[in-house]
Amino acid sequence: MKFIVSSSALLKHLQQINGVINANTVLPILEDFLFEIEDKKLTVVATDLETVMGVQMDVESKTDGKICIPARILMDSLKNISDQPLTFNIDKNFSVEITSDNGKYKMMGENPDNFPKAPEADDANNFTVTSSALLNGINKTLFAVSNDDLRPAMTGIFFELSKNAVQFVATDAHRLVRYKRTDATNANADSFIVPKKPLNLLKNALPDNDDEITVSYNNNHFFVTHGETRLSCRLIDARFPDYKVVIPADNPYKLTVNRTDFQSALRRINIFSNKSTNQVVLSINGSELQLTAQDVDFSSEGNERMNCEYDGEDLQIAFNAKFLIELLNASESENVVVELSTPNKAGIIKPTEKEENEELLMLVMPLMLNV
Repeated sequence: MKFIVSSSALLKHLQQINGVINANTVLPILEDFLFEIEDKKLTVVATDLETVMGVQMDVESKTDGKICIPARILMDSLKNISDQPLTFNIDKNFSVEITSDNGKYKMMGENPDNFPKAPEADDANNFTVTSSALLNGINKTLFAVSNDDLRPAMTGIFFELSKNAVQFVATDAHRLVRYKRTDATNANADSFIVPKKPLNLLKNALPDNDDEITVSYNNNHFFVTHGETRLSCRLIDARFPDYKVVIPADNPYKLTVNRTDFQSALRRINIFSNKSTNQVVLSINGSELQLTAQDVDFSSEGNERMNCEYDGEDLQIAFNAKFLIELLNASESENVVVELSTPNKAGIIKPTEKEENEELLMLVMPLMLNV
């Protein structure tokens, strides 16, 4: 088996899928890329048994064949080779020889028959969504996913499909983000949970454009294909918490602030907060918002005032500043509305300007005030 490929093009494609490979794998073959050539098209696949990701590219080749090549040594080599054609020669013992303009490199490959098979999209349902809509859905919710493996249902994004919409929901029990797209087309109402890792990989592979993407899923797996890239992963087999019950039906007080000013003030004040709680106290009085944080252990304290629009009774409520900063990042609106009620009820953050076909709701749980 022999083929010629551009070093920079190969590196670019491999960088898209290299994140699938875990550092400490149970099976040595999981540290390899599977290279497969058919009709002058090279398909490279990486897997960790849970997630499978593949890319396709054109190469010069007279024969078909496949081989497993160690990922780390190949990636390290390509990063240090200038842009030029590389000739790969593979013999029947799976020895790989790479020839460049002024060098020759050898490594030992492995039998491709031992590489795990990718799941098939049998009995799959699907829905259609634009690439930018899927990308936004991932970007605006992924940060709120839980890292607590004891609650597996919360370690992924909950996809909730209805006839003409798809909702992306993520929560870690301290905050919740629900992002809705009304420009997706589904055959039927359904729901499933996709793990964090494959969505992170997808986020880096998808273009921010209006390309139409068909997303497929069955009882166990999730499949996305876009251009030369395809991804499949195992779904999280757990029941997502009933998130609707934690969203307050009526938060009567409305605080409107400039998003970037509020975020900047939170960043400055958070420096003086307790590092384990990141607690910042919001005191709202008329058209003035005061932010206060203190760390008793280090005798540090910070407070700032800023203008706001407020409709409600004077209120003092505490939040985790880090959570607020991350939530505000998910909005692109110039101003945000924070809907509040009492100091022990969740606050809801919404952008004041809505993009067409989208709806964003963010919820954050309050912290107990230090009286």
